[in-house]
Amino acid sequence: MIKENMRVEAQREIAPAIYEITLFGELVTHVSAPGQFLHIKPAPGTEFTLRRPLSISHVNEADKTLTVIYRADGQGTKRISEKRPGDVINVFGPLGNGFSTSSIQSGDQVLIVGGGVGIPPLYGLAKDILKKGASVTTVLGFADASAVFYKDVFEAQGPLFISTMDGSEGTKGVVTDVIREQGLSFDYLYACGPNPMLRALNKDYSEARGAVSLEERMGCGIGACFACVCHPVDDPTGTGYRKICSDGPVFNWGEVII
Repeated sequence: MIKENMRVEAQREIAPAIYEITLFGELVTHVSAPGQFLHIKPAPGTEFTLRRPLSISHVNEADKTLTVIYRADGQGTKRISEKRPGDVINVFGPLGNGFSTSSIQSGDQVLIVGGGVGIPPLYGLAKDILKKGASVTTVLGFADASAVFYKDVFEAQGPLFISTMDGSEGTKGVVTDVIREQGLSFDYLYACGPNPMLRALNKDYSEARGAVSLEERMGCGIGACFACVCHPVDDPTGTGYRKICSDGPVFNWGEVII
């Protein structure tokens, strides 16, 4: 991990309050797996004490750029959304453990499920899975049609199904409704999104092979402050813990209590 003033190459709003920012810098060469994240300082000086943890969507090693997608819903992220090409932004990372695809074989069927701003790191994951000769089917959940983003990007990776709570696009309901109605089968299951979505998936597919990425508010981002702990499933005493920032944010399916 390194700390670097990365240059903003591009930024655009891709859905209401959802922004895609592309950054240039040497930090890109340190990214080792999809699902890792950055700790971004919204502005210079002392106005913002805490950095904002934002997942890396995908990297372009040849151009030394990476792309982050985030929701601007607080003072810090709104300040980040004001950055323009040529501006610099202080970044610490890459942090955390990302998705491993080492067990996936050519011909495997992989189901990727995402919701809201949990979707971005799944794009980089899908690209890695396809390189191994496996097939990817994606199910994405949104509040409504206006919130949908990266539809064309995921369609280029394989079959894509969308759910919206109001039925304005795709299936009316949630991602588990889509999986059930479409009769989707898989060898591996990977997911990232709101905890209620992850709990529903874990309930319906408790024996799945794969991994889950957890979203949580963080303080330090390196495991020192214990602000983002979760508990392992196989801890009979209930006193064990995992740090989402440093042990995760990606965990094996069924490893932790969501």
